[in-house]
Amino acid sequence: MDMKKLLTMLGLSLWMVFNINAQIADPVKWTFSHENIGNQEVVLVFKASIEPPWHLYSAYLPSGGPIATKAWFNESETYSLVDGIVEVTKPEKKFDEGFQMELGTISGRAELRQKVKLSGPGTHTITGEIEFQVCDDVTCLPPKYEEFSFTVTVPGDGGAATPVQTEETTETLSKETISTETGSGESTPVLSGLINDKTISTIAGVPALEDERSLWGFFWLAFGLGLLALLTPCVFPMIPMTVSFFMQGSGSKAKGFFRGLVFGLSIIAIYTSLGVIVSISNVGPNAANALSTHWIPNLIFFALFILFAFSFFGMFELVLPTSWINKADSRVDKGGFGGAFFMALTTVLVSFSCTGPIVGALLVEAAGGLALKPILGMFGFALAFAIPFTLFAIFPSWLKGLPKSGGWLNAVKVVLGFIVLAFSMKFLLALDPANKILTRELYLAVWIVLFFMLGMYFLGKIRFAHDSDMPHVTVPRLLLSVASFTFVIYLFMGLFGYELKTIAPLLPSKSPNGIDLTQQAIYSGAPQAATGDLEECTPTKYADKFHMPFGLKGFYDLEEGLACAGATGKPVLIDFKGHFCSNCKKMEAAVWSDPEVLNMLRNDFVVVALYTDDRTKLPESEWYTSDMDGKVKKTIGQQNIDFEISHFRTNTVPLYVIMDSGGNVLNQPKGTDMNVQSYLAWLKEGKGKN
Repeated sequence: MDMKKLLTMLGLSLWMVFNINAQIADPVKWTFSHENIGNQEVVLVFKASIEPPWHLYSAYLPSGGPIATKAWFNESETYSLVDGIVEVTKPEKKFDEGFQMELGTISGRAELRQKVKLSGPGTHTITGEIEFQVCDDVTCLPPKYEEFSFTVTVPGDGGAATPVQTEETTETLSKETISTETGSGESTPVLSGLINDKTISTIAGVPALEDERSLWGFFWLAFGLGLLALLTPCVFPMIPMTVSFFMQGSGSKAKGFFRGLVFGLSIIAIYTSLGVIVSISNVGPNAANALSTHWIPNLIFFALFILFAFSFFGMFELVLPTSWINKADSRVDKGGFGGAFFMALTTVLVSFSCTGPIVGALLVEAAGGLALKPILGMFGFALAFAIPFTLFAIFPSWLKGLPKSGGWLNAVKVVLGFIVLAFSMKFLLALDPANKILTRELYLAVWIVLFFMLGMYFLGKIRFAHDSDMPHVTVPRLLLSVASFTFVIYLFMGLFGYELKTIAPLLPSKSPNGIDLTQQAIYSGAPQAATGDLEECTPTKYADKFHMPFGLKGFYDLEEGLACAGATGKPVLIDFKGHFCSNCKKMEAAVWSDPEVLNMLRNDFVVVALYTDDRTKLPESEWYTSDMDGKVKKTIGQQNIDFEISHFRTNTVPLYVIMDSGGNVLNQPKGTDMNVQSYLAWLKEGKGKN
């Protein structure tokens, strides 16, 4: 062998070694510290550095989702937890296709804080572990547990504690020592109690950060509603009248321009001040949580939305006291910039019967958020509302181009009424969190009726008291009715199991007993397994605990699967997966559901599902010490992930491996691959080598 070949082989060997080692992903590093806040209270600080493109999950997730990031504390009489853990780094909310729900994720850096009350002076040690799971857009890692230990010294007078910065390495701490079992089988941290998924506030003077994307989205929503408010019958006719007032007797165009500018800025200031009031009143760590989850405020908000909708339908008008309007109007005649301000105030007061429900709905929606949301929402609404008045004051010749007032203005109000009535339903979800009464089907049925009626209104088949006669259907009304009826058909599909991803965050989760034609179509598209009644092909171990998707027959123990493979001559497909793995669910929904893939899984393979995050504790006789990290593996998940790491040098899920009955790997293992044809080719390759 010449030197060139030797160097080439040596380089290839080194590349393989480094590449294999690189597969053991460990993308999160934790540091721990604490801060004294007096009165024998400290704040425990948990900071994570997250390598891209990985992300952590939020500390507060809806039930049925992935593993939330949470701290588990060892039980002790020397301290107690105060409230829940606080996410200083605000998670980014996005819809997860794997879990079919909106989830919060954190990338880059994360900081969480937990306030603790100490029992008295002296040195206290607070120990436990923080549980977390990381994923990227392709794969997930099994949950990990990072041990922490805080040593806090409180002087005899209960004064300042000594901050201690600690950095820990990952070690698995037995969950049994730090948790209790609830009736539902879920582990719950001792002393911390139930934590709601929307408790995000401030602690120890550290503000929780606003989600920038969410804030800007709300701003543009408010801006759009401000433009829409201009098209209501209370506001639109006021534009030419108000602008004409500024152009009369102003002495010069420049003076009229500045008075119009003051008028516009005054409108912005008046509406924004309402947002400031709501922001100031929304105080305390649990205010947003109470507004978002407690049944009383949600019932009040539901009633307000119903009131706003009936007002838009013309049942009554929401008006302010006449004395308020008269006092503001009397100041207008004094002229000058003060007169411009009171003209703005008069405009706001007079238009309240149309803008009040819109502003009220915005403030209700903003009240469940943080401090900036109501301020930014009212600023966006006021900006859109004030811009036309100001522009027409600067360019009065544009007034000639305005359409004439008419019945279309009242139609805008009625359309808003239908939309507000539909959105009022979301507040009822807090009254029935388990969706026992307000099921997904009932929720969708109400929306279907409302938007069908809206389509009929566009066609003139439904009329309200203030509507004008409509001798014929205009083209815009026809197009709007088509859009409304199309949306009704889209909603109707949701009654039969279709996901409706675009509006999923607004809907209840799927009912377990509901009709799901999507799954029935999947089951009917694949023939039954042909393994017969062989004793070796009857799964026994963990068969009562786990189940396969799409009615597949499979195993949850590799030895049983290999025995079945030996009896049938089929290859084994190992599916390293997790209960809380979003990408595993995506693969099943997008790839395994394909009829051809499902046919091969049923008839050509012995499928073995190995859960890497399962917490079931095994009998002590089955425990063993891993050669990889020297730790005792006590649970199903710990042993499965140890097997994956030791044999395939990776800890990512999903991971698919094809082997023969002797345990020999037949082709290259495969991770997440959403391409059905690519996955089929890989299955056929493995089957052909058996």
